[in-house]
Amino acid sequence: MSTKKKLALFDLDGTLFNTDEVNYMAYKTALAEFSVDVERDHFLKVFRGRRYKEFIPEIMGNSEHLEEIHEKKKAVYSSFLSKSRPNTHLFNMIDAMKNEYHIAIVTTASKKNVTEILDHFGVSDVFEFAVTQEDMVRSKPDPEGFLTAMEHFGIGPEDTVIFEDSPVGIEAALASGATVFKVERF
Repeated sequence: MSTKKKLALFDLDGTLFNTDEVNYMAYKTALAEFSVDVERDHFLKVFRGRRYKEFIPEIMGNSEHLEEIHEKKKAVYSSFLSKSRPNTHLFNMIDAMKNEYHIAIVTTASKKNVTEILDHFGVSDVFEFAVTQEDMVRSKPDPEGFLTAMEHFGIGPEDTVIFEDSPVGIEAALASGATVFKVERF
């Protein structure tokens, strides 16, 4: 039984790691198979932080190849990891917090891609638990993922801090009742 009574939850994309280029290039590659091109700045402005089930139909005009595109994105994601970078200041904070706080990830990213980026940077052992897109019925801005992590550790929102970057993630974090820290840029 752990003596830790506090919980720190971290979003992955844009919070722990800058993965803008990784996600853009992976989706660009997947969409190219359907002769669809998406402009980088538009992709990052409109679709960053959102779940693929919401934004791919907007890009495609339908959801006919939704899962096929997403599977292709997941398959090529690791080939673009050299374009990502960790938030070193946040990882230093995690190191300072780890004796008092449980450390976990809550993300709309796939379990496969989460594992790949954590392994790429050698930080898999930093996190005790992860809630990924496969673990949620309702994604951000719904607080389900954050509440799932709190329930896993038996820690309420009053003893939980959340680090997030995207508007939908911040909305979900605030709805959970926890203290929220916004990550602007790194």
